[in-house]
Amino acid sequence: MTVFSKIVAGEIPCYKVAEDENFLAFLDINPLVEGHTLVIPKKEVDYIFDLDTDTYSELMAFARKVAKAIKATIDCKRVGVAVLGMEVPHAHIHLVPLRKESDLNFSNPKIELTKDEMNEIADKISSKVVDL
Repeated sequence: MTVFSKIVAGEIPCYKVAEDENFLAFLDINPLVEGHTLVIPKKEVDYIFDLDTDTYSELMAFARKVAKAIKATIDCKRVGVAVLGMEVPHAHIHLVPLRKESDLNFSNPKIELTKDEMNEIADKISSKVVDL
């Protein structure tokens, strides 16, 4: 069971941004920038391109909704999308608010935010998801 499956099961807490019966979006606990969000299918599948076509399409549609909420909340020019999948063997999409292209460089130092800051960011983004 991956760390993401444990989050889905409620065994590990997260800063939840959006959720439906099949997908979950939550803030990355080691963010590149404020608002860096992970979007996952609840079903544990290692590689994003191993998802069945319907799940893959629905995951992207869910991520699109979350990205629009991030853009409406976080001061950024765009929301970047990255699929790496090397660190956790559970399909996931990184949504990263971008002010400049280098904001999406995973070699950059991660920023540190307090629990209160993370909760505030998650709440702000979450409130916009329902409006879209």
